[in-house]
Amino acid sequence: MENTIEVNGLRKVFGQNEAIKQVSFNVEKGEIFGLLGPSGSGKTTTIKILTGELGQTTGDVTVLGMDSKQFGTSGFKSKIGILSDNSSLYERLTVYDNLKLFCKLYNAPLTEIDVILKEVNLEEERTKTVSKLSKGMKQRVLLAKALIHKPELVFLDEPTSALDPANMAQIHRGLQRLNEAGTTIFLTTHNMEEATVLCDRVAFLHNGEIQEMDSPDTLRYKYSTHAFHVETFDGDKLVIENNRDNADQIRDLIANGSVKAINTDNPTLGQIFLKITGKELV
Repeated sequence: MENTIEVNGLRKVFGQNEAIKQVSFNVEKGEIFGLLGPSGSGKTTTIKILTGELGQTTGDVTVLGMDSKQFGTSGFKSKIGILSDNSSLYERLTVYDNLKLFCKLYNAPLTEIDVILKEVNLEEERTKTVSKLSKGMKQRVLLAKALIHKPELVFLDEPTSALDPANMAQIHRGLQRLNEAGTTIFLTTHNMEEATVLCDRVAFLHNGEIQEMDSPDTLRYKYSTHAFHVETFDGDKLVIENNRDNADQIRDLIANGSVKAINTDNPTLGQIFLKITGKELV
């Protein structure tokens, strides 16, 4: 499988602070890859290096077949989209006029504006001045800006942090459609449900180092005790180990019609990260 991003031995030092410590990973073409970690873990620093905003101290970084020396070129910038903490809009202009400027910047057809406004649920706000928008609406305009030119690779740093559940769900559907059309997505998020729904693979970053990396389902299975959690109609909550000796107990509960709910012990990504690092993903 062709890699869109290749990172080998990446290290970033700010003065006496080693923010990134010998990090290595690849992102495959067409993948949604999630970089997860608490604030200060190095997620945003990693994105800034991958997009050319920061240079690495040591290590090799390749994005879309280009090395870090090419990240400042127009050829590189035209192939990526970015939503980060440095993304900004022209507050005095309307939503439509903001996107019109970015269409001209990226040589994208103006017809894309209506398409992307529908994706981010801002069709009715197209003529509103950006300064009058809520924080969540501005976040959606920034996302539209990052996607307007249909980039090969999109970097999204906390893309849904200011959105309500309904708009978040719509953005997720839009990102999934974008990915199905071939766009690779590099995502950072604190929302573990979001990572579970969207990501093909995730990497847990803590203290500048990757602690675990795999698909959400594989990680949840790896850290599961595989026990059965059973709630009965009598209000009992049982934890039954998944082994042959307990098969009769589970069978009897089901045969007697006692089972109100039953599921296996599959931890969330947040619970896994807490187990690995001792820190919450906040």
